[in-house]
Formats: sequence, C-alpha cells, structure tokens
Amino acid sequence: MTSLPSFSLLMPVYNGDSAPFLLRAFRSSVIDQSLRPSEVVLVQDGPVSAPLVSAIAELDRTTPVPLKIVILPENRGLSEALTAGLAECSFEVVARMDADDISEPHRFSVQLELIAQGYELVGSGLNEFTETEDGERLGVRRVPPTEPDDIRQYARFHDPFNHPTVVYTKAAVARAGGYQPLGMMEDYWLFARMLASDVRAVNSPDALVRYRVSSGAYKRRGGFKLLRSEWMLQRAFMKTGFTTRAQFLRNIVVRGGYRLVPEPVRRRAYRTMIAGERSVADGASTGS
Repeated sequence: MTSLPSFSLLMPVYNGDSAPFLLRAFRSSVIDQSLRPSEVVLVQDGPVSAPLVSAIAELDRTTPVPLKIVILPENRGLSEALTAGLAECSFEVVARMDADDISEPHRFSVQLELIAQGYELVGSGLNEFTETEDGERLGVRRVPPTEPDDIRQYARFHDPFNHPTVVYTKAAVARAGGYQPLGMMEDYWLFARMLASDVRAVNSPDALVRYRVSSGAYKRRGGFKLLRSEWMLQRAFMKTGFTTRAQFLRNIVVRGGYRLVPEPVRRRAYRTMIAGERSVADGASTGS
C-alpha cells in the first residue's frame, strides 16, 4: 500500500464568516476525516466578530491536531491571507478549505492517494447545498473534467477546479508565482498559471465537498465589480499566452455578459455556461 504524505490544512477566516459554519467546516475537515491533516493553519484575515473570536478560541482548545492561528492585523483579501498561511504550513502538501463548506469524511483519503501517485494539483467534484428546516437540501453537482488534457482545454473558458476542493504542493504553487490579487478570481488565475507551468493536475469525479450556497450567491456573481475582475482576468490570460485573442474576445462577450444579466438568468446560465456543471441532484435532502 502506498504511504500517504503528511499534509497541512489551510483555512482562511474573515469577518463575514459565520461562527457555527466555521466550527462545522473544521469538524468535517479534521475531526470527522478518515485521514486527518497533520496540522491546521487558520488565517484570521483582519478583525473578526466576537462570535468568531470565541469559535476560534474553542477550536484552539479542542483541536485533535496541531493548530496554528495566523492573525493579520487588517483585512488584506484572499490572496494575501493564503500567501501568509502557506508560509506557515509545515508540510509540502496543502489542502484548501473554506470556512463555510463541508468536507465529506473520505475527502482527504481520496485526494492524498492521488498526490501519492505524483499529482501536484488535485481537485474534485462538489455538491451545492442550502440549509432548510429539514436539514440540508442538495442542489447542483459540479463535476469538472477529470483527465489532465481535458482540464487544460477546459481551463481556457471555465475554471477547471472547484476551488474549495483543491489539494496541492507548495512547490507547484511557488513555481507558478504564488497567489496574486485579481479581484475575487485569485484561484482561477493561480490554477491557469499552474497549468501553464506544466503542473501534474487531476480532478476526482467524486463530490468530496459540500459547497454552501446562500440566498445571495448568484447576485454576488454579477455587477460591474465582477465585470471589471473578469476583464482583468481575461486580459491576463491573453497577455501571458494562456488564451488566444479569439478566445479572449469570446470569453469577454460570454463570461463578461453573464455578469450583467438579471439574477434569475445568471443562476441558470452559471450552471451550464460558466461553471460547466454536468449533473444535477436537485431536491435531495440529507436530513442532517
């Protein structure tokens, strides 16, 4: 049996996060895992609410694995928070986790097996979910391409990884230039540069993370601020040769136009055009 490497879990937290969601995200990614991380690096990005302070203190008291808490004195944004956290990770392999999502119990055993096979960037499918009075209601299942060649082709128009699901090596991130600020699209920009640097990448088809979708999720994916970020991203893609001029124009028209359509249209379009979902599990409830 292949020996699986030790790994760090990197989790950023900021003032907009929910204390109960953070506690559940941590439990699912550490306590409930069949393969636990060797440490957790939690980055507090600026001042946070009193409930979050209490939740972080509770995690520090009760964690079954070593916990490093990195506190940034002011909110610096995701790219700087993740860069600060990566610098504190003791292990070469790092798993990402957001503070409001849920890892399935077998997530890391599946992904670390792929890392042990020589992959440097490993993502997976995910299930969107919302909270209801009866428990969790599952929505869209987002399954990106799984084969390396398909991932590279897909990346010219879609983000080829569900960002809350990724596990990567620090060396592969450093080779691509690390996280760089790009208006809420830091993950996609990093993944594109990692692919351009010939990273060994793969996605598991399994939905290994449950992705929390709030009532305003699709509203936040639109507007002129996101349009500006889309423009910056597509310009960066073209300037670095990741996309052609024709692909740049297509992406600006389609992806940029998506940012300006009404929210109900955006919701439908996101599932098929932007995120490229392949299967749907609407209406299922976990009852948990």
